[in-house]
Order: sequence, then structure tokens, then C-alpha cells
Amino acid sequence: MSNPAPLIKPANPNFSSGPCAKRPGYDVNKLDISTLGRSHRSAAGKDALHKVISDTAELLQLPEGYRVGIVPASDTGAMEMIMWSMLGARPVDICYWESFGQGWFADITKQLKLQNVNPLSADYGLLPDLSRVNPDNDLVFTWNGTTSGVKVESGDFIADNRRGLTICDATSAVFAMQMPWEKLDVTTFSWQKVLGGEGGHGVIILSPRAVERLESYTPSWPLPKIFRLTAGGKLIEGIFKGATINTPSMLCVADYQDALNWVKEIGGVQASIHKSLNNLAVLEAYVSQNSWINFLAENPANRSNTSVCLSLDLDDTQIKQFIKLLADNQAAYDIGAYKDAPSGLRIWCGSTVQESDLTALLPWLTWAYREVSK
Repeated sequence: MSNPAPLIKPANPNFSSGPCAKRPGYDVNKLDISTLGRSHRSAAGKDALHKVISDTAELLQLPEGYRVGIVPASDTGAMEMIMWSMLGARPVDICYWESFGQGWFADITKQLKLQNVNPLSADYGLLPDLSRVNPDNDLVFTWNGTTSGVKVESGDFIADNRRGLTICDATSAVFAMQMPWEKLDVTTFSWQKVLGGEGGHGVIILSPRAVERLESYTPSWPLPKIFRLTAGGKLIEGIFKGATINTPSMLCVADYQDALNWVKEIGGVQASIHKSLNNLAVLEAYVSQNSWINFLAENPANRSNTSVCLSLDLDDTQIKQFIKLLADNQAAYDIGAYKDAPSGLRIWCGSTVQESDLTALLPWLTWAYREVSK
């Protein structure tokens, strides 16, 4: 029996988890490029950097005293900068359940060589027992496991009266999930994820407690210049006002500003979160109706609403054929699982993805499955 391909394709078949799809209606020709060719240290350059910093803080509704800074090397650079600058003052709990969290654990134990480290880990699809987190220790964790599709449900496992600091890698959670800022002392993300910005830059959000640690603790190892957040025992405030470390791409900054303006236009972060949750609901309904596809996340409460990871009733070769069929037919690009994760799909459902495109994708998933499972 023939298996005709669907007639309708997603208007935007970009479902990559990073860089993710550009916002609906994006037009590169409409970016404000007045800072191009200018020094980032000029008044115009600093003003543009300060505006994205202040708009980020305003949109995320950060508590009084929290600081936002732009740093080099995406979320990875932001996390490395924080770990090298702040860890070692207390024992460390590191929670990981996918490849990026496991990478932070490796850095803490093999690069920084910290001795008093308590790993709380789980296999792909699961969360570790977060009740074992010690409030006296520093805590390092990812809010959303981009390569596993498993997120923490809330910050309830973090003690209000904690003595240690919480360091949260939230690169695919900020602007898409509710973040309990009072529970988070350091948060890192990259705007290439949820907002579809261009890569190369990371964002660090510091609480007053995190600033206090930076100004009162000096690690025993040397810090490269690019990692230094203090000078003379005081926070380098300029980083959090637009005087960034290293030379930023002003084109990327303009692109990020465009994304922030869009979030404002649609109603702020709550609207952005709502769009992402609606996108997840499209896939949840589809999975519930098809026995050959399942969420990698075993607990529905912990399903990511951005990096949706799915397992298929197919072998590895068939899954590769499945993914290639969709790409060759321009129905979906870049939806294969992360290289270290179990074979399957990873479909981005962040707010820049249109619900109509996900709906159009569904018949193509069915078609591809029937093609490769003949």
C-alpha cells in the first residue's frame, strides 16, 4: 500500500534546540545596526549593551539587587567563569541527569579537582533524588536538561535558609519556564536558546549573596583574565552595566534586542512561557495517540517544554533514516537526539516556534514512521 507524503509542510521547519528558530516575523533587515562599526566602549556601544541588560532584568522581573552581565563563550563560558571564580569555598552538591550537567561534574572534579563533591545523578529520562541536596553546600545544577528533555518541576527542593549558593545552568529554561529567582544565586543562559539569538555570548545573573561570595572569596587557582569578575576584591561593576569582558558582537547584541522587543510585544515572559507550554501540548496530544513514540522523560511533571526528547519504536538505523527523510523533504531540520543521549528525536518547542508549524509537522512524523518501518 502506498504511503503518500502529507501535502502541507511547516512554514518554518527549523526545530533545532540551539541555535533555535528565530522569532515569528523575524527580518534581519529590520535590526537596529547603528552600532555596527562602532567601539563597544563608545557611548553608543555601551548604551546598546546597557539596554539589553536592563531590558533582560525588567522582563525577567528580577528581584532588587540582582545583576545581569554579558560574558563571552555562550552559556558554557558563563558557567565556566562562575565555577572557576566561586567554587571551593564550601562543599559542592552537583546534580546531573544528562550530558551538560555531567560535563560540569567532570570540570569540578577533574579540572578544578575539588575534593568535597557530592554527585546526585540519574539516567536519561529521570531526575536524581533532589531531597538529598544539602543546604550547607553549594549546589550546581541544570534547570532543564537540554539533551534529556527532563526539567525540575520547581525550586521547592532549594532551602530558603540555605548557607551555600545555588548555581543554575538555565540556558534552555530562561524565558520559557517559571524561575524562582529568590532561590537562585547564580543563573546562566545564552540568548541563542529560548530567544533564537545568535551565538557566542553568555548571560550571568547574580544575586547579592553571589556578589558577596565573589568579594569575600579568592580561589586557590589562577584565573585567566577572561574569567575575572572582581578586581581588588570588588565586583567589576562595569560588566553589569555594559562594559563587557572581551569584544562583543554588536550585531548579536542588536539581534538579542530584537528578540527582547518581541517578548515585550507579545506580553512579556508569561506570554513566552505560555507559548512554549502550548507547543508542548501539541506533542503531548500526538504522543498519547501513537504507541510507537514516547517521551524520554518518565514523569510528565518533569517534561521539558523546550527541548522535547522522544524515543521511537525503531532501531538506530531506522531512526537515522526517519530524521533524514524529514530533512530531505524540508519538513523538519535538526531534530535528532543529542550525540550522547539515547537514540530518538529532540524537537524544540520554545516560544519562537509556531504552534501551527508543530501541528503541520505531526502528519510528517506519522508518514516517516510508516516509511522506515515497512
